[in-house]
Amino acid sequence: MDALDIARWQFGITTVYHFLFVPVTIGLSGLVAVCETLWVRRGEDHWLRLTKFFGKLFLINFAIGVATGIVQEFQFGMNWSDYSRFVGDIFGAPLAIEGLLAFFLESTFLGLWIFGWDRLPKRVHAACIWLVHIGTLLSAYFILAANSWMQHPVGYHYNPDTGRAELDDFVAVLTNKVQLVTFPHTVLASYMAGAGFMLGVSLWLALRRTRSEDDARMYRRSTRLSAWVLLVAGLGVAVSGDVAGKIMTEVQPMKMAAAEALYDTEQPAAFSILTIGSLDGSEEKFAIKVPDLLSFLATGSFDGKVEGINQLEQQYESTYGTSSDARVRASDYTPVIPVTYWAFRFMIGFGVLAALFAALVLSVGRRGRAPTGRAWVWVAVALPLLPVFASSFGWIFTEMGRQPWTVFGLMTTTTAVSPGVSAGEVWTSLLAFTLLYGLLAVVEIGLVLRTVRAGVPETPPTDPDADPGTRPLAYAY
Repeated sequence: MDALDIARWQFGITTVYHFLFVPVTIGLSGLVAVCETLWVRRGEDHWLRLTKFFGKLFLINFAIGVATGIVQEFQFGMNWSDYSRFVGDIFGAPLAIEGLLAFFLESTFLGLWIFGWDRLPKRVHAACIWLVHIGTLLSAYFILAANSWMQHPVGYHYNPDTGRAELDDFVAVLTNKVQLVTFPHTVLASYMAGAGFMLGVSLWLALRRTRSEDDARMYRRSTRLSAWVLLVAGLGVAVSGDVAGKIMTEVQPMKMAAAEALYDTEQPAAFSILTIGSLDGSEEKFAIKVPDLLSFLATGSFDGKVEGINQLEQQYESTYGTSSDARVRASDYTPVIPVTYWAFRFMIGFGVLAALFAALVLSVGRRGRAPTGRAWVWVAVALPLLPVFASSFGWIFTEMGRQPWTVFGLMTTTTAVSPGVSAGEVWTSLLAFTLLYGLLAVVEIGLVLRTVRAGVPETPPTDPDADPGTRPLAYAY
């Protein structure tokens, strides 16, 4: 393996690891805000207990997410300096705003929320966690704007004197058609992840840690809230995903063809339920298909034409030329078909399964009933994982389906890697990051499991009008 291959593995490992925490952070911050708002409006103690309990879990996840996210910034300079030089004028703008605006908004009001219990008025305190949630949404918007530009470059010009892409229209970058559908799709998937986490934990506690009827009522309410959020967000993900698929077909037809292992152009095109291809992913051997469905998903018409991998490869070779680089395989512009094909299906499959579990929980929990039995314990364990896995495979599909491009139509991954970095240097950083991330995983899982096993603690009543010096410390880490 040369430096390019190792650098790709390193970026893939660190990015996917970081993205395990991002959707949970976004979704759980919103749910914690909802719980605190319900406590402020209704005055019911169990909403306060849920706010503090899931707030602690949110903070654990947030801290690990921040620590792992910092590495992403460093890697652009470490292993992808040619990419950074080429797109820095464009890519740097949304990332700078994300750091200066969104992250400072999150961190400032998160600090007020952590240390403001019994010190701020209840409504002001609840507003702080809402501002934290808004900060996570703004952060996601600017980061996705940068990534969407890589998928569909707009608002720029190429300067041949400097050999760089330079920004012309920042508004065009922020309103990129890919961005406008990617943002709601990603945020809704994040609500699924946060709700799946809350639902799984609440269901497990209801089955294993119920100490009183009051506890049982509290867990039923958090279970019902999170199940509804997961189910509604899942429907939103399906709708936004349908729109995203049509835009993807328009701007990146090769990605859609790879997602379906469609080797030759079809009109109408069938949707592949299962396709088995050759070992090199160059041709189809066996397939189970639904007639005409892919045409509708890709074009909105059951009679629409969907271009195939072989025809698109010829088009791209005519437009961009044929690479002579030995590191690029014979099919220069075709992504790895098995990876894109199965990542697309795992994304859909895990997401649908999570939504079905939420619907099942709501069905069983009608009229105050509660799920019982050993099988529900496994459902509770699966629910926090399924939406996160769906988001992760969606991210893998998005990035791998763009290959061999780093910036679609402008820069390939081969030309983006740092020219002065050796394979040994990248191996060193890869092993260091992998070991560090493994240690952080142990810490994260240990803290989450210890908190969950303890259950939702009892919260002493608070008096917001009492003297701060006489009140007990009610919220500390």
